[in-house]
Amino acid sequence: MLARPCFCAGKWLHNGDPMPVRSPYDGKIVATVARATQGDVKDALLAAAAAFEQTRRMPAHERQRVLQSIHRYVSERHEEFAQAICLEAGKPIKTARAEVDRALFTLQIAAEEATRIYGEYLPLDLQTFAAGRWGLVRRFPLGPIAAITPFNFPLNLVCHKLAPAIAAGCTMVLKPASQTPLSALLLAQAVEHSGWPLGALSVLPMANTDANLLVEDDTTKLLTFTGSAEVGWKLKARAGKKRVTLELGGNAGCIIHSDADIAHAAARCVAGGFSYAGQSCISVQRILVEHSVFDHFLAEFIPAVQKLRVGDPKDDATDVGPMIRESDAHRADEWIAEAVKRGARLLCGGQRTGSLLQPTVLTGTLSSERVNCAEIFAPVVTVEPYSTFDDALAQVNNSTYGLQAGVFTNDARLIFRAYEQLEVGGVIVGDVPTFRIDHMPYGGVKDSGMGREGIRFAIQEMTEEKLLVMNL
Repeated sequence: MLARPCFCAGKWLHNGDPMPVRSPYDGKIVATVARATQGDVKDALLAAAAAFEQTRRMPAHERQRVLQSIHRYVSERHEEFAQAICLEAGKPIKTARAEVDRALFTLQIAAEEATRIYGEYLPLDLQTFAAGRWGLVRRFPLGPIAAITPFNFPLNLVCHKLAPAIAAGCTMVLKPASQTPLSALLLAQAVEHSGWPLGALSVLPMANTDANLLVEDDTTKLLTFTGSAEVGWKLKARAGKKRVTLELGGNAGCIIHSDADIAHAAARCVAGGFSYAGQSCISVQRILVEHSVFDHFLAEFIPAVQKLRVGDPKDDATDVGPMIRESDAHRADEWIAEAVKRGARLLCGGQRTGSLLQPTVLTGTLSSERVNCAEIFAPVVTVEPYSTFDDALAQVNNSTYGLQAGVFTNDARLIFRAYEQLEVGGVIVGDVPTFRIDHMPYGGVKDSGMGREGIRFAIQEMTEEKLLVMNL
């Protein structure tokens, strides 16, 4: 099997050692890619710096045209991208197709935002000595960007790095997740055909040790990373003077109060807890239900979970596919067993076959157990009753993470109390914390990261304000 080349400094290179890409479902090799070397990283950084002299001067209409071209390329090859996601990530094909749709929306919004990078007129004559002076504030592209993306959304999360960079006029060297490089390399083909300057994008599948230069070299002016909290904070410590944005983990809490539509809340928690086998940083992990409707919620929730179909991601009927690695499914299995040993009740699921883990619901758990206090990143949720709304808020906040939280209630006073008190980057009312539309500001607090994505907000991270003072 001929290794697919990496895309380095505007060239497709076959010379790296072949790196296998395996199906998470059955472990079979679905492709091999050429592994980039440290030398390739150096070449990519030099090319990104050189190309930035072009991209920084490109007018808005030209950056918009490039993004529209990429959008058109992906749209015309929609099924090819979806099949790649399904094979490399083990994502059910219907969910993979939905990810391609999201990526197209991300690219569309970026094309629009490329023409909306506004500045500000600043009056300076607030004191007599400044009479006749005024200021202009404009955003300029920051420079070459180092990007590291995860396996769980191998196309859309790459677009969340690349699309705003192009809109802002920045170049990029991208390291996709080793498990899922195929989608990013397909996207590189779209960029190559778009007219974006050669060298302005490199996509380098590589070992983590070879990516050290990408993090530490001063050529890049921003490191944008999506992945685990443990890795993200270590990278920040090594990033030197460059700006850093981190989109990290979570163990998202969801509060369901007695005045909510319980059937609707249960259905949304099924989708939010088990889509893509729970492998999302805003997947529902902790469900807190007001005690008077606790049994009602379980009566709606458990049968719906049990109806989910687990199996081959290539099957259109599959709802829950494999976890990315069998070792991850084994880890989640251990955490479930640990909770049950300490007295938790297994309401459904809990069985594992290789990398497939049945959707699992636990109750009677302790806040100190790993199924609650850590990020399980698996199709596992805990459901517990609460007495007062303030108790529920405190339980959600009892976490080192703070990405998003869901709140089901119709009481405006409780909504605003949750908005003021929850220690998260986003409060989602009437829906699960898993809700995201790709143009909204997205990011967390505490161990969940720093900075915001969502195209307009990512552009702000990728640009620098510069002041012009005029003495007239």
